[in-house]
Amino acid sequence: MAARQGPADGGTERDGEPGRALRVAVVVLVAASGAVEAISFTALDHVFAGVMTSNLALLGMAIGRSSGAGVTAALLALAGFGAGATVVAWVTHGRKGVPAYWPPRVLLCLAGEVALLAVGAGVWAASGGAPGAVARDALQCGAALAMGAQAAAMVAAGRAAAPTTYLTGTLATYIVRGVGRASARPDRWVPARFGALIAGAAAALALRRAAPAWAGTLPLVLVMAAVLTACGPLLARRSATGGRTGT
Repeated sequence: MAARQGPADGGTERDGEPGRALRVAVVVLVAASGAVEAISFTALDHVFAGVMTSNLALLGMAIGRSSGAGVTAALLALAGFGAGATVVAWVTHGRKGVPAYWPPRVLLCLAGEVALLAVGAGVWAASGGAPGAVARDALQCGAALAMGAQAAAMVAAGRAAAPTTYLTGTLATYIVRGVGRASARPDRWVPARFGALIAGAAAALALRRAAPAWAGTLPLVLVMAAVLTACGPLLARRSATGGRTGT
């Protein structure tokens, strides 16, 4: 099928797939996730903010070695992620994503994530990049809350989005389609997501080393950039339809 170019999709839309703007927004969100995970694991009691499979394993290991701090950190991350995902699921309930744009309620939830990350960046900066035990617990739970919200928002966006906080399934699917099915064509944007995850984590640690107090601003800036990029297709669609789009 020939590609279709239009003002509503922010790029080329082929066979009902999202346009370039939304794909770029997903890549930037993955970079933000990489930055959050790097800071979370290296500075917030060695747990992840968005990879709950790993946190469940870490919880089991903490229980096995009778580490109260490890159990607390894992439980805070799990609780935060679950709370973030639950809130977004409630806000976006019954809304179906379309390939051309992210629904307004999805963008609203991502704006909420921006607010959470802004608070976290402020707390991190106030501590000079070295938060105490109580602040670490609050930051861990807040980071997981933000990642849970982001993950659920991408689910609500449907085919217009892709996983941004965990890429194990994405990697397996990419390998199967590229190797196991000769007739299938792997998504060329998938390697960009892998690269963004690595780049986000590397940049966060480089910034933490060079300017510790400012490390928390990187995920904030990246998510803001992703939201602004994703707003383009929605605004174009609203302009083309006289302001009539779903919420």
